[in-house]
Amino acid sequence: MAPFVPPGRRAGTVVVRPQLLSIGAVLTELQAEFPEVTISKIRFLEAERLVEPQRTPSGYRKFSEADVERLAYVLRMQRDHYLPLRVIREHLAALDRGENPPALPGPGGADEPAADVTITPGPQLPSGPRLGRSELLAAAGISEQQLGDWESYGLVSADADGGFDGEMLQVARLVAELGRFGLEPRHLRAVKAAADREIGLVEQIVAPLRRHRNPQTRAHAAAMARELANLSVRLHAALVQAGLRARP
Repeated sequence: MAPFVPPGRRAGTVVVRPQLLSIGAVLTELQAEFPEVTISKIRFLEAERLVEPQRTPSGYRKFSEADVERLAYVLRMQRDHYLPLRVIREHLAALDRGENPPALPGPGGADEPAADVTITPGPQLPSGPRLGRSELLAAAGISEQQLGDWESYGLVSADADGGFDGEMLQVARLVAELGRFGLEPRHLRAVKAAADREIGLVEQIVAPLRRHRNPQTRAHAAAMARELANLSVRLHAALVQAGLRARP
């Protein structure tokens, strides 16, 4: 990876520290500007290949000054401009080539040129109007007994007002499809438990952002949660497919 030169700084002016930094030291430095950042977030950005720290023979991460600048740039683009990682990666690639990145949408000012950049959401589930119980039964093509069984296993649940949203309709349809292969609700308890663990992991990462007083930061938390959910679903599918291919 080419040395990172942030916009507005000439190549050759990056001051290199006398020693590389541990991930804990990087976290401390970044939290001066980004108090919501966590070690999990830094590891996530590394997994997305937005930064590539060196590794010691024992496997510990060591970050250079350029790595810290790069992380700060990524976090700033997410916080101030709501850019998805795909677009940020393109910006970094342009900077690595010594080129100017695309124009950024201003955080509210009119002095910056606008750019057609939107947050890329995760997989879209049906939204639409909220459904009553009878409407859900009809839309999913299931019986009251089936729905009651699924509710008892926690697979489907109504909101406080007794209605169901588009996500619950999608869940009901998927559970019904799996039932055609002989899978009963009791067989899907492990799937539900795995989903709950993934929800907990996402919440652990985005919770500091959701508690932030800045409404833009809270909006960014929602976008990050969608992106993490999308990656989690893709990872789960890839692991299942890889495991099935490995079977004789």
